[in-house]
Amino acid sequence: MLKTEETGVASQTSNLYPTETTADVPVHTNGFPIPPAKRHRSQGTLTDILITEYQRLAWKDLRKTIKRQVKKLKNSNVQKVARELFKCNIIRGRGLLAKAIIKVQIKSPCFTPVYAALTSTINSKFPQIGQLICKRAISSFRNAYMANKKTKCFAIVKFLAHLINQRALHEIIVLQILLLLFENRTDDNIMLAIELLKECGQKLLKVSPQELDSAFSVLDNFLHEPSLNKHTQDMIQELFTVRRDGFKTYSSIESSLDLIYTNDQYTHILLLDNSYDSEQWLNEFKYDEEYEVNEKKYKQSQKRVIKNSDDEDECSSNSSDSDEEDIDNEEKQQLRIINGNKTDFVTYHHEIYLIIKANIDAKECANKLDEMNTYHKRNKALCEMIVDICAQQHTYEDFFGLVGEHLCLSKEGYIKWFTDILIQRHIYADRLDNVKLRNIAKFFAHLLVTECVSWNVFDSVILTERNTSSSSIYLKNLFLELCQFLGFTELKNRLTDPTLTKLLQYRCLRDNLKNTRFCINFFTSIGLGRITDELQKFITNPLPVPSP
Repeated sequence: MLKTEETGVASQTSNLYPTETTADVPVHTNGFPIPPAKRHRSQGTLTDILITEYQRLAWKDLRKTIKRQVKKLKNSNVQKVARELFKCNIIRGRGLLAKAIIKVQIKSPCFTPVYAALTSTINSKFPQIGQLICKRAISSFRNAYMANKKTKCFAIVKFLAHLINQRALHEIIVLQILLLLFENRTDDNIMLAIELLKECGQKLLKVSPQELDSAFSVLDNFLHEPSLNKHTQDMIQELFTVRRDGFKTYSSIESSLDLIYTNDQYTHILLLDNSYDSEQWLNEFKYDEEYEVNEKKYKQSQKRVIKNSDDEDECSSNSSDSDEEDIDNEEKQQLRIINGNKTDFVTYHHEIYLIIKANIDAKECANKLDEMNTYHKRNKALCEMIVDICAQQHTYEDFFGLVGEHLCLSKEGYIKWFTDILIQRHIYADRLDNVKLRNIAKFFAHLLVTECVSWNVFDSVILTERNTSSSSIYLKNLFLELCQFLGFTELKNRLTDPTLTKLLQYRCLRDNLKNTRFCINFFTSIGLGRITDELQKFITNPLPVPSP
C-alpha cells in the first residue's frame, strides 16, 4: 500500500511532459533548468511557430543580435554590419535597432559619424526605420534640453548634424534648433549652437547658404553681448575662422563613410516643434498572430536588399544595372506607400506651410519646395498642399500665384498637376466655403493669365444646370478674376476661340435650348452677359434637332 501511495503522489507531481522524467531535464552549466520551449526548439521537436514561447525566444535572439552587431561597429565595417543586420528581421525589431544605435551613440559621441553612416545605409533600404531613428533622436534632444542635460544635448546634436550630412534628415531641423538656442541665449546654448554649426556647417554652406549667413550674423551680434563670458566669445571667433576655411577641419562626410548615392537616399523632413510618437512599444515583445506571414514577407525583401547591397559593392560609382534599379525603386515605392499614413501627410503639409511662411521671395520659395519634392517624390501632393494653404488665408495673396508660376516654369510636370487640381476643385467645389473658393479661383486665374495652365482646361467644364449647380460660385469668381486681369474683350476672345476652348461651342451648349438658356443666364448674372451674344442668336434661330 505504501508503494501504491508513493506512486500516486509521484504521478501528481510529475511535470507537464509525462514522457520525460525530472532527472532527464537538461540543465545549463550554471545549474538552472532549460525552459521547455527553448529545449524543444534546440531538439527540433517544436513545430508550432505561433506559440508565444517561440516568438518570445526569437525576440530575445533578435535583440542580442542587434546589440552585438551595433557594438562591434567601426569605421571599416559599416557595410558588413548593415548586411548582418539585414539578415535578421529588423522591421520587427526596428524599435530595438533604434534604441541600440541611439544608446551607443550617446555613450560614444566620438564615433557619431560611424553610427550616422550605419543609419544612412539602413535608411536607404528601409526608410521607416531611418525615420524612427530620426524621430527618437529629435525627441531625445527635446527631452534632454528641457531637463538641462548638457552632455546628452551635445551628443544628440552631433548625431542630428551627421544625419543631415548623410542626407537622411533634412537641414530644416538645424535651423529650428538654432532659432531655439538663439532665442534663449546662454553660454551653454551658444556653445551648443557653435558645436552644431561646426558639425554640419559644410553641408549648410552647400544647401542653405543664406540661412547660414543669417546664423553667423546673429552670432556676430552676440560678440558684443555683456551677458556672455569671454570663453564663449572666443569660441564664436574661432567658429568664424573655421567658416573662412570652408569648414575643412570639420568635413561633412568622410570618404570612407560616404556609402550611399544621393539618388538612393531617402531624406526625412521632420520638425522640432512636432511631438512625434517615438513608438516605445516597439522595444517590448508583442505576440504576432501573423508571425509566419510577416516573416515570409521580410524574407522576400531581405533577398532583394542583400542582393542589391552585394551588387553595389561590386559595381563602380558610375555604372549600375537597370534591372537592379527597377527592383530597388519598386521596393522604395512600396515602403513609401507603407510610410505615407495620415500622420506623415499632416506633418508634410505643416513643413510646406513653414517653408512658404519663412520665405519672402516667391522664386526662392518655389526652388526650395521643388528641392524638397525631389526628396519626397510627392508631386501632385505638393501642388495640392500649395492650393490648400492658399485657400486657408483670410484674403488672397499674390505670393501663392507667383510660387505656382515659378514651379510651372521650372518643370512641365507641375503644369499637368495644377491642371488636374483645377478640374478637381471644380468638381468638389460644394465642399468649400466662399472664402476658400475665392482664393482658389484667384490662384488659378493667375496661372491661366500667365499661360502656365492651358485654357483647354475649360473643355472639362460643361455649363449646364446639372453640372454647375455646386460649382457656380467657384466659376463666378474665376471668370470675374480673369476679366479683371485680361479685360472683357480679351476674355471673350479666349472663351469663344475654337482653337483654345470648347466651353461655348456647339458640343457642350447647343444640344438643347435649356442648356443654352442656362449658360446665358449664368454669364448675365455675373455681369458678363455680352460673352453669350452668339448663343442669344442661336436661341432666336435654333438649329433643327436631329431625330434619334
